[in-house]
Amino acid sequence: MTAPIIEVCDLVKRFDGFTAVDHISFAVPEGVVFAFLGPNGAGKTTTIKMLTTVLAPSEGRLMIAGHDPVAAPLLVRRAFGIVFQDPSLDDELTAAENMELHGVLYRVPRVDRRRRIDALLHFVGLWERRHDYVKRFSGGMKRRLEIARALLHRPRILFLDEPTSGLDPQTRNQIWEFIRNLCRDERVTVFFTTHYMEEAERVADQIAIIDHGRIVAEGTAATLRQRTHGRTLEDAFIALTGHGIREADAAPLDRMRMMRRAWRR
Repeated sequence: MTAPIIEVCDLVKRFDGFTAVDHISFAVPEGVVFAFLGPNGAGKTTTIKMLTTVLAPSEGRLMIAGHDPVAAPLLVRRAFGIVFQDPSLDDELTAAENMELHGVLYRVPRVDRRRRIDALLHFVGLWERRHDYVKRFSGGMKRRLEIARALLHRPRILFLDEPTSGLDPQTRNQIWEFIRNLCRDERVTVFFTTHYMEEAERVADQIAIIDHGRIVAEGTAATLRQRTHGRTLEDAFIALTGHGIREADAAPLDRMRMMRRAWRR
């Protein structure tokens, strides 16, 4: 078994008496695609913020690529790239300029930076569009550019927060093809969240499900289906986390439906 590149041991995060993450432990081996799943408000975002040095844990231990995020945050930040759910590119710059800016911020040497930019833009199929302004790109092209940018400084871990949210099925499949090739060719570990259960079932080597701040299940999609007698990962997910919409985290349309049901009663 490959040694873990992410180690989480008895991790806790409290906010003013509220425990958002409640003594969770898991490990992610190097070079795998790891899905971290859970309903809204389950503790996913808080956990990722601790893994990426944004928040300090209240208790517990973290190791990211051999470094403690609290004691050595700069070393940890250099070990990972991240693609946020919301777009973070500068639309008024070209694809190449967005890449160049990221390389300068991470102090990638100029010669290596130029070679790396060329290679990554070829890798994600944007070389021919490198001098085009990002504002002219489709959603899928922007997402591919964000992935290329996150890889520029040669991270060992790639964090992806809802990487295919809002994209059509063809583009989603294309994005994941790039990511799987990345794991194979560069031995990058991918840690991602998604609400597309069929996507997680198809691409994840390992899965952890968090709910109410606790890890409620871990394993492959097959073992989770077997454990819950579900036909799909979505069946297993619902069996483990429940059917109800959580009012505090529901979308506006979901809240309207909940209010309508309440009035009918």
